[in-house]
Amino acid sequence: MPRSAIEHLSGALARTGGPARLRELPFLSQVELRLDDEDADSFGPRVGQFLSCEIPAPHRATGKGDPHILWMGPGWYLVVDRQNRALGLLAGLLSAIGGDCGGTCGSAVDVSAARTVLELSGPAAQEVLRHGCALDLHPRSFTPGTCAQTNLAQAQIVLHQTAPHDYRIFVRSSYADYLTRWLLDAMTEHLARS
Repeated sequence: MPRSAIEHLSGALARTGGPARLRELPFLSQVELRLDDEDADSFGPRVGQFLSCEIPAPHRATGKGDPHILWMGPGWYLVVDRQNRALGLLAGLLSAIGGDCGGTCGSAVDVSAARTVLELSGPAAQEVLRHGCALDLHPRSFTPGTCAQTNLAQAQIVLHQTAPHDYRIFVRSSYADYLTRWLLDAMTEHLARS
């Protein structure tokens, strides 16, 4: 039976609430997709058709739920879906990018075990993040649908804003305990108010 990266902190997570809530979304399916720049225009629509959402523009995410796609860099995307969907994603993505060019137009790799996902939500979520993130998180700069690779409390993360007060934080499993404890500490003042 697989164990989540921060299962041992579930009691502390359950005590969060009010203006700032934190929970783990364990075992989400995550597939990294690489498309060669010159082939992205050709194969992007096929990938989008398979996933029912478009390839995102830089620093954006697309999709209205699961699956959704995060832009990670030029020609580099992270496809995220519910648990136990990685093999189906992988097969569909490889089929979408492999057809006309002998499989040399890009690659797809299951990276589900590499990261866990934390969800920070509530009206104080942005303030909690600002304690350790150098990004400009003001609503004029960072809006729902925005994503970026950055550091939070010296841990490398992918930050995805999913709604006005909701953020998903993708963190390597080896840093999940550290970052969760840091977030719980940064939330202390907000939890005391609720």
